[in-house]
Amino acid sequence: MRFILVLLLLISVTGYSQPWKSYILSVKGDTLNRVDMKGRKQGPWVIKVESLRGERGYEEEGYFENDQKTGEWKRFSLEGVKIAEENYTWGKLNGRQRYYTYNGGLLREESWRAMDPANAYDTVSVYDVNDPTREVDRVIVKNEGFAMKHGKWTYYDPREGRIEETENYVMNKLQTADGLYGDDDIKPLKVSTYQPRTDSLGNKVVTKPKEILEYEKKNSGKKKVKVRDGSTGN
Repeated sequence: MRFILVLLLLISVTGYSQPWKSYILSVKGDTLNRVDMKGRKQGPWVIKVESLRGERGYEEEGYFENDQKTGEWKRFSLEGVKIAEENYTWGKLNGRQRYYTYNGGLLREESWRAMDPANAYDTVSVYDVNDPTREVDRVIVKNEGFAMKHGKWTYYDPREGRIEETENYVMNKLQTADGLYGDDDIKPLKVSTYQPRTDSLGNKVVTKPKEILEYEKKNSGKKKVKVRDGSTGN
């Protein structure tokens, strides 16, 4: 349900018991756009972007947790038409996203995977393009700190609602019947053969699999190419 927002009051925490540095009140008396004492966005937010230089404005609503978007966010045109439904984890796109035209027709569905900031690397399954239930391989990717295209992307005719095209991605790589397009940066990983070694005292020694060492060697010093990476920009 949309937050029906009227900017009644911008209140400082001074003289009040609420643990917020600032917030606004909705017509229902709910506290929105909360900023905590450390300057981090928290809880329900409504963000309005005005039209500028030919770019249409919009409003979006959702939740922040420690300054990062989390859960479902919805975006509306300034006329009130829903134009996007997005899902976030760790402040990055994660899971299924839906985008609509300014007339409300479904334009495309995207699938993203957010990378856990606690992990330097991640492994994912690769499924048969003709049989999505059959795992054919696993690949390893380095955590670059953003989300990656991962899963099925579907493009629609927004007027008729029919599917025009589908694509399947594995960690930003387009999957075809012959494999992964442009798969030089990800390598198969035999997960079952990777076992941590132990020292003479029985303590585990963290060692990197050969595939990771090869990845780091090959990609060291590479220039970054800016692409849409699923981050919020906030």
